Amino acid sequence: MTSNAPSEATLSDLSVADFPTLRTLGETIWRQHYSAIISMAQIDYMLAGRYTPENLQAYIGAQDRWLKLLNVNNDVVGYCSYAFTDNPAELKLEQLYLLAAVKGQGLGGLMLRHVEAQARRQGKSALMLTVNKHNSDSIAVYRKSGFTVREEKVFDIGNGYVMDDYVMQKSL
Repeated sequence: MTSNAPSEATLSDLSVADFPTLRTLGETIWRQHYSAIISMAQIDYMLAGRYTPENLQAYIGAQDRWLKLLNVNNDVVGYCSYAFTDNPAELKLEQLYLLAAVKGQGLGGLMLRHVEAQARRQGKSALMLTVNKHNSDSIAVYRKSGFTVREEKVFDIGNGYVMDDYVMQKSL
């Protein structure tokens, strides 16, 4: 995968001071991207639980999970997170999100390559992720990056909502 990411793009560790920025960024991205895939009520429900200070605090100083902010020209335009799983051979890409205005510039690939490098550095032989079955644009990007569908899975996330996902995997 070649990179056409801007040279001024950098990844930085999440800090407590970044929590409000990340929450606002996540809300913007989710409402733009997922409104054609899941209901706004489900988006609101998922956002309310995901970006709480308690959940974000779990990434600060952790040795089993990481959240990186993507900065371009000192503006946060995306983020990714990844974590260990119960399988000692794999790392999970939990989140990879970009503002719509910066898609197509190689920034998603920059974040994906970072996560792959971290997985290799940790001695992992596979990178896995879950993605909504109707998220065709993201699925196409992951397939182009070497991911294949490992299984289909439905996750009950509470309040009557489910995530109907593909579990995808890439051998490293």
